[in-house]
Amino acid sequence: MITVETTDAVDIESQQSELDAHHGEPGDRPVLRARFEHNGSPRYMLYTIKRFGLDHDHGFHLDVQLVSDELEGGVETVEAKLQDGDADLIDIDYISTARERAEGAPIVAIHPYGRTVGGLVAPTESPIEDLTDLPGHRIGVVRRLDKNWILVRAACREYHGFDPDEEATPVESGSKVRLTEMLRTGEVDAVLQFWPIVPEITETGDYHEVLPMSRLVQDLSEADRKLPISTFLTSERYLEANPDAVRGFKGAYRDAVDRLTSDDDLWIEIGDRLMYEDDPEIVRAVRDGWRDMVVADWDEETVAGMERLFDHLHDVAGGDALGVDHLPEGMFQLEV
Repeated sequence: MITVETTDAVDIESQQSELDAHHGEPGDRPVLRARFEHNGSPRYMLYTIKRFGLDHDHGFHLDVQLVSDELEGGVETVEAKLQDGDADLIDIDYISTARERAEGAPIVAIHPYGRTVGGLVAPTESPIEDLTDLPGHRIGVVRRLDKNWILVRAACREYHGFDPDEEATPVESGSKVRLTEMLRTGEVDAVLQFWPIVPEITETGDYHEVLPMSRLVQDLSEADRKLPISTFLTSERYLEANPDAVRGFKGAYRDAVDRLTSDDDLWIEIGDRLMYEDDPEIVRAVRDGWRDMVVADWDEETVAGMERLFDHLHDVAGGDALGVDHLPEGMFQLEV
Protein backbone atom coordinates (compact mmCIF):
# COMPACT_ATOMS: atom_id res chain seq x y z
CA MET A 1 0.00 0.00 0.00
CA ILE A 2 1.26 3.46 -0.89
CA THR A 3 0.66 6.52 1.27
CA VAL A 4 0.95 10.08 -0.07
CA GLU A 5 1.43 13.42 1.69
CA THR A 6 -1.78 15.32 2.44
CA THR A 7 -2.77 18.91 1.78
CA ASP A 8 -6.03 20.72 2.49
CA ALA A 9 -6.45 23.68 0.18
CA VAL A 10 -10.08 24.41 0.96
CA ASP A 11 -10.94 27.53 2.99
CA ILE A 12 -13.38 26.74 5.81
CA GLU A 13 -13.83 30.32 6.99
CA SER A 14 -16.55 31.41 4.57
CA GLN A 15 -18.79 28.48 5.46
CA GLN A 16 -18.17 28.95 9.15
CA SER A 17 -19.16 32.60 8.90
CA GLU A 18 -22.48 31.61 7.35
CA LEU A 19 -23.16 29.31 10.30
CA ASP A 20 -21.94 31.89 12.82
CA ALA A 21 -24.46 34.41 11.48
CA HIS A 22 -27.22 32.24 12.97
CA HIS A 23 -25.51 31.01 16.12
CA GLY A 24 -27.08 33.32 18.71
CA GLU A 25 -26.65 32.86 22.45
CA PRO A 26 -27.46 29.63 24.32
CA GLY A 27 -29.16 31.30 27.27
CA ASP A 28 -29.90 28.64 29.86
CA ARG A 29 -30.16 25.86 27.28
CA PRO A 30 -27.74 22.91 27.34
CA VAL A 31 -25.02 23.28 24.70
CA LEU A 32 -24.27 20.53 22.18
CA ARG A 33 -20.87 21.06 20.53
CA ALA A 34 -21.13 19.75 16.96
CA ARG A 35 -17.87 19.28 15.05
CA PHE A 36 -18.24 18.27 11.40
CA GLU A 37 -16.05 18.20 8.31
CA HIS A 38 -16.09 21.29 6.11
CA ASN A 39 -16.80 19.20 2.99
CA GLY A 40 -19.21 16.71 4.55
CA SER A 41 -22.92 16.63 3.75
CA PRO A 42 -24.12 17.03 7.39
CA ARG A 43 -23.29 20.73 7.13
CA TYR A 44 -26.44 21.23 5.05
CA MET A 45 -28.51 19.85 7.91
CA LEU A 46 -26.56 21.81 10.52
CA TYR A 47 -27.09 25.04 8.56
CA THR A 48 -30.82 24.32 8.34
CA ILE A 49 -31.09 23.78 12.10
CA LYS A 50 -29.30 27.06 12.82
CA ARG A 51 -30.96 29.01 10.00
CA PHE A 52 -34.45 28.28 11.35
CA GLY A 53 -33.63 28.10 15.06
CA LEU A 54 -34.67 24.48 15.30
CA ASP A 55 -32.20 23.83 18.12
CA HIS A 56 -33.78 26.46 20.36
CA ASP A 57 -37.24 25.23 19.38
CA HIS A 58 -36.24 21.85 20.80
CA GLY A 59 -34.66 23.18 23.99
CA PHE A 60 -30.92 23.06 23.33
CA HIS A 61 -28.19 25.17 21.74
CA LEU A 62 -26.22 23.71 18.84
CA ASP A 63 -22.68 25.06 18.69
CA VAL A 64 -21.32 24.23 15.24
CA GLN A 65 -17.70 24.32 14.13
CA LEU A 66 -16.43 22.98 10.82
CA VAL A 67 -13.10 21.16 10.93
CA SER A 68 -10.55 19.57 8.62
CA ASP A 69 -11.22 16.20 7.01
CA GLU A 70 -7.63 15.05 7.54
CA LEU A 71 -6.56 12.22 9.82
CA GLU A 72 -5.26 12.70 13.36
CA GLY A 73 -3.45 9.71 14.80
CA GLY A 74 -4.99 7.41 12.21
CA VAL A 75 -8.60 8.51 12.78
CA GLU A 76 -10.67 11.29 11.26
CA THR A 77 -10.42 14.71 12.90
CA VAL A 78 -14.02 14.58 14.13
CA GLU A 79 -13.42 11.21 15.79
CA ALA A 80 -10.34 12.56 17.52
CA LYS A 81 -12.26 15.58 18.82
CA LEU A 82 -15.07 13.45 20.26
CA GLN A 83 -12.67 11.05 21.93
CA ASP A 84 -10.53 13.91 23.29
CA GLY A 85 -13.55 15.63 24.81
CA ASP A 86 -13.51 18.55 22.35
CA ALA A 87 -16.88 17.66 20.76
CA ASP A 88 -20.25 16.29 21.79
CA LEU A 89 -21.67 15.40 18.38
CA ILE A 90 -20.09 14.00 15.21
CA ASP A 91 -21.03 11.57 12.47
CA ILE A 92 -19.05 8.59 11.21
CA ASP A 93 -19.91 5.24 9.68
CA TYR A 94 -20.98 2.58 12.11
CA ILE A 95 -18.12 0.24 11.22
CA SER A 96 -15.67 2.91 12.38
CA THR A 97 -17.81 3.40 15.49
CA ALA A 98 -17.60 -0.32 16.22
CA ARG A 99 -13.85 -0.29 15.67
CA GLU A 100 -13.26 2.60 18.06
CA ARG A 101 -15.72 1.38 20.70
CA ALA A 102 -14.20 -2.12 20.62
CA GLU A 103 -10.85 -0.48 21.38
CA GLY A 104 -12.31 1.23 24.44
CA ALA A 105 -13.64 4.57 23.16
CA PRO A 106 -16.76 5.50 25.23
CA ILE A 107 -18.84 6.53 22.21
CA VAL A 108 -22.42 5.65 21.26
CA ALA A 109 -24.59 6.03 18.15
CA ILE A 110 -27.69 8.04 19.03
CA HIS A 111 -29.44 8.52 15.67
CA PRO A 112 -29.07 7.50 12.02
CA TYR A 113 -27.83 9.89 9.38
CA GLY A 114 -27.95 8.00 6.13
CA ARG A 115 -26.44 5.87 3.43
CA THR A 116 -23.36 8.07 3.29
CA VAL A 117 -21.12 6.19 0.95
CA GLY A 118 -19.28 7.32 -2.15
CA GLY A 119 -18.66 6.36 -5.73
CA LEU A 120 -15.92 4.83 -7.82
CA VAL A 121 -14.79 7.65 -10.15
CA ALA A 122 -12.42 7.26 -13.10
CA PRO A 123 -11.40 9.26 -16.19
CA THR A 124 -13.96 9.02 -18.97
CA GLU A 125 -11.47 7.22 -21.23
CA SER A 126 -10.37 4.84 -18.48
CA PRO A 127 -10.41 1.08 -19.06
CA ILE A 128 -12.02 0.71 -15.63
CA GLU A 129 -15.67 0.06 -16.39
CA ASP A 130 -16.65 -2.10 -13.42
CA LEU A 131 -15.15 -3.83 -10.39
CA THR A 132 -13.61 -6.61 -12.46
CA ASP A 133 -11.27 -4.06 -14.03
CA LEU A 134 -9.60 -3.02 -10.76
CA PRO A 135 -6.69 -5.52 -10.72
CA GLY A 136 -3.42 -3.91 -11.76
CA HIS A 137 -4.63 -0.36 -11.14
CA ARG A 138 -3.90 2.28 -8.49
CA ILE A 139 -7.06 3.16 -6.59
CA GLY A 140 -7.18 6.25 -4.41
CA VAL A 141 -8.85 5.91 -1.00
CA VAL A 142 -8.93 8.27 1.98
CA ARG A 143 -7.64 5.40 4.10
CA ARG A 144 -7.52 1.65 3.78
CA LEU A 145 -10.19 1.24 6.48
CA ASP A 146 -12.57 3.59 4.66
CA LYS A 147 -16.06 2.13 4.34
CA ASN A 148 -16.01 2.50 0.56
CA TRP A 149 -12.88 0.37 0.21
CA ILE A 150 -14.34 -2.21 2.60
CA LEU A 151 -17.50 -2.41 0.48
CA VAL A 152 -15.45 -2.78 -2.72
CA ARG A 153 -13.31 -5.53 -1.18
CA ALA A 154 -16.37 -7.39 0.05
CA ALA A 155 -18.17 -7.12 -3.30
CA CYS A 156 -15.12 -8.22 -5.28
CA ARG A 157 -14.59 -11.22 -3.02
CA GLU A 158 -18.29 -12.13 -2.97
CA TYR A 159 -19.11 -11.72 -6.66
CA HIS A 160 -15.82 -11.80 -8.58
CA GLY A 161 -13.47 -14.07 -6.65
CA PHE A 162 -10.58 -11.69 -5.94
CA ASP A 163 -9.46 -9.18 -3.30
CA PRO A 164 -8.52 -5.77 -4.75
CA ASP A 165 -6.39 -5.10 -1.67
CA GLU A 166 -4.07 -7.76 -3.09
CA GLU A 167 -4.57 -7.44 -6.86
CA ALA A 168 -4.85 -3.63 -7.09
CA THR A 169 -2.85 -0.93 -5.29
CA PRO A 170 -4.81 1.17 -2.77
CA VAL A 171 -3.24 4.61 -2.34
CA GLU A 172 -4.18 6.49 0.83
CA SER A 173 -4.75 10.23 0.46
CA GLY A 174 -5.50 11.18 4.05
CA SER A 175 -8.29 13.59 3.02
CA LYS A 176 -11.07 13.94 0.47
CA VAL A 177 -9.53 17.12 -0.94
CA ARG A 178 -6.23 15.37 -1.60
CA LEU A 179 -8.09 12.41 -3.09
CA THR A 180 -9.55 14.59 -5.85
CA GLU A 181 -6.13 16.12 -6.51
CA MET A 182 -4.62 12.65 -6.93
CA LEU A 183 -7.21 11.75 -9.56
CA ARG A 184 -6.78 14.98 -11.51
CA THR A 185 -2.98 14.78 -11.53
CA GLY A 186 -2.99 11.14 -12.63
CA GLU A 187 -1.37 9.81 -9.47
CA VAL A 188 -4.10 7.16 -9.35
CA ASP A 189 -6.26 5.49 -11.98
CA ALA A 190 -9.53 5.89 -10.07
CA VAL A 191 -10.76 7.03 -6.66
CA LEU A 192 -13.41 6.11 -4.15
CA GLN A 193 -14.72 9.60 -3.41
CA PHE A 194 -17.44 10.73 -1.01
CA TRP A 195 -20.80 11.12 -2.75
CA PRO A 196 -21.35 14.96 -2.56
CA ILE A 197 -17.97 15.56 -4.19
CA VAL A 198 -18.63 13.21 -7.12
CA PRO A 199 -20.83 15.72 -9.06
CA GLU A 200 -18.09 18.36 -8.77
CA ILE A 201 -15.55 15.98 -10.31
CA THR A 202 -17.75 14.64 -13.09
CA GLU A 203 -19.31 17.96 -14.20
CA THR A 204 -16.61 18.65 -16.80
CA GLY A 205 -17.14 15.34 -18.59
CA ASP A 206 -13.49 14.35 -18.09
CA TYR A 207 -14.46 11.88 -15.35
CA HIS A 208 -17.44 9.66 -14.72
CA GLU A 209 -18.88 7.63 -11.86
CA VAL A 210 -18.21 3.98 -12.61
CA LEU A 211 -20.29 2.63 -9.73
CA PRO A 212 -22.15 4.17 -6.76
CA MET A 213 -21.31 2.43 -3.50
CA SER A 214 -24.96 2.67 -2.41
CA ARG A 215 -25.66 -0.14 -4.87
CA LEU A 216 -23.14 -2.35 -3.08
CA VAL A 217 -24.73 -1.55 0.29
CA GLN A 218 -28.10 -2.81 -0.87
CA ASP A 219 -26.67 -5.82 -2.74
CA LEU A 220 -24.50 -6.97 0.14
CA SER A 221 -27.13 -6.35 2.82
CA GLU A 222 -29.85 -8.09 0.80
CA ALA A 223 -32.20 -5.49 2.29
CA ASP A 224 -35.07 -3.70 0.60
CA ARG A 225 -35.18 -0.73 2.95
CA LYS A 226 -32.54 1.99 2.90
CA LEU A 227 -29.88 1.28 5.52
CA PRO A 228 -27.95 4.07 7.25
CA ILE A 229 -24.21 3.61 7.09
CA SER A 230 -23.35 6.73 9.10
CA THR A 231 -24.85 7.68 12.45
CA PHE A 232 -24.58 10.61 14.83
CA LEU A 233 -22.40 9.92 17.84
CA THR A 234 -21.89 11.36 21.27
CA SER A 235 -19.91 10.29 24.31
CA GLU A 236 -21.39 8.15 27.05
CA ARG A 237 -20.57 10.95 29.50
CA TYR A 238 -22.46 13.59 27.51
CA LEU A 239 -25.47 11.32 26.98
CA GLU A 240 -25.70 10.57 30.68
CA ALA A 241 -25.38 14.23 31.69
CA ASN A 242 -27.52 15.79 28.91
CA PRO A 243 -30.23 13.39 27.71
CA ASP A 244 -32.62 16.30 27.04
CA ALA A 245 -30.11 17.91 24.65
CA VAL A 246 -29.71 14.64 22.77
CA ARG A 247 -33.47 14.21 22.52
CA GLY A 248 -33.69 17.81 21.36
CA PHE A 249 -31.14 17.20 18.62
CA LYS A 250 -33.07 14.18 17.37
CA GLY A 251 -36.20 16.33 17.08
CA ALA A 252 -34.37 19.21 15.39
CA TYR A 253 -32.74 16.78 12.96
CA ARG A 254 -36.11 15.33 11.93
CA ASP A 255 -37.48 18.84 11.37
CA ALA A 256 -34.41 19.73 9.28
CA VAL A 257 -34.85 16.58 7.20
CA ASP A 258 -38.49 17.57 6.55
CA ARG A 259 -37.37 20.97 5.25
CA LEU A 260 -34.48 19.67 3.17
CA THR A 261 -36.59 16.99 1.51
CA SER A 262 -39.36 19.40 0.54
CA ASP A 263 -37.89 22.90 0.07
CA ASP A 264 -36.03 23.32 -3.22
CA ASP A 265 -35.43 27.05 -2.59
CA LEU A 266 -33.54 26.22 0.59
CA TRP A 267 -31.08 24.20 -1.49
CA ILE A 268 -30.45 27.21 -3.76
CA GLU A 269 -29.51 29.16 -0.63
CA ILE A 270 -27.30 26.31 0.60
CA GLY A 271 -25.60 26.08 -2.78
CA ASP A 272 -24.80 29.79 -2.69
CA ARG A 273 -23.51 29.82 0.89
CA LEU A 274 -22.03 26.40 1.63
CA MET A 275 -20.99 24.69 -1.60
CA TYR A 276 -17.65 25.11 -3.35
CA GLU A 277 -19.39 24.73 -6.71
CA ASP A 278 -22.72 26.59 -6.89
CA ASP A 279 -23.50 25.56 -10.46
CA PRO A 280 -27.27 24.83 -10.50
CA GLU A 281 -26.77 21.37 -11.97
CA ILE A 282 -24.30 20.43 -9.24
CA VAL A 283 -26.57 21.84 -6.53
CA ARG A 284 -29.49 19.81 -7.87
CA ALA A 285 -27.35 16.68 -8.06
CA VAL A 286 -26.21 17.11 -4.45
CA ARG A 287 -29.77 17.91 -3.36
CA ASP A 288 -31.17 14.78 -5.00
CA GLY A 289 -28.30 12.69 -3.69
CA TRP A 290 -28.84 13.96 -0.16
CA ARG A 291 -32.54 13.21 -0.31
CA ASP A 292 -31.82 9.72 -1.59
CA MET A 293 -29.29 8.87 1.12
CA VAL A 294 -30.82 10.46 4.24
CA VAL A 295 -32.60 8.39 6.89
CA ALA A 296 -34.89 10.40 9.19
CA ASP A 297 -35.35 7.81 11.94
CA TRP A 298 -34.66 4.23 12.93
CA ASP A 299 -36.08 1.30 14.83
CA GLU A 300 -35.14 -2.24 15.82
CA GLU A 301 -35.63 -3.45 12.25
CA THR A 302 -33.19 -0.81 10.98
CA VAL A 303 -30.53 -1.88 13.46
CA ALA A 304 -31.14 -5.54 12.63
CA GLY A 305 -30.43 -4.74 8.97
CA MET A 306 -27.24 -2.90 9.92
CA GLU A 307 -26.17 -5.90 11.97
CA ARG A 308 -26.85 -8.25 9.05
CA LEU A 309 -24.79 -6.07 6.72
CA PHE A 310 -21.91 -6.04 9.19
CA ASP A 311 -22.06 -9.82 9.58
CA HIS A 312 -22.06 -10.26 5.82
CA LEU A 313 -19.14 -7.89 5.34
CA HIS A 314 -17.26 -9.74 8.06
CA ASP A 315 -18.02 -13.13 6.51
CA VAL A 316 -16.91 -11.99 3.08
CA ALA A 317 -14.07 -9.57 3.78
CA GLY A 318 -12.95 -10.66 7.25
CA GLY A 319 -12.07 -8.81 10.42
CA ASP A 320 -8.78 -7.49 9.00
CA ALA A 321 -10.61 -5.60 6.24
CA LEU A 322 -13.12 -4.14 8.69
CA GLY A 323 -10.67 -3.51 11.49
CA VAL A 324 -13.12 -5.06 13.96
CA ASP A 325 -14.76 -8.47 14.30
CA HIS A 326 -18.00 -7.60 16.11
CA LEU A 327 -20.47 -4.82 16.89
CA PRO A 328 -19.89 -3.99 20.57
CA GLU A 329 -22.83 -4.23 22.94
CA GLY A 330 -24.52 -0.92 23.74
CA MET A 331 -23.24 0.83 20.63
CA PHE A 332 -26.70 1.70 19.26
CA GLN A 333 -28.88 3.83 21.55
CA LEU A 334 -32.34 3.92 19.95
CA GLU A 335 -34.08 5.25 23.03
CA VAL A 336 -32.68 8.27 24.85
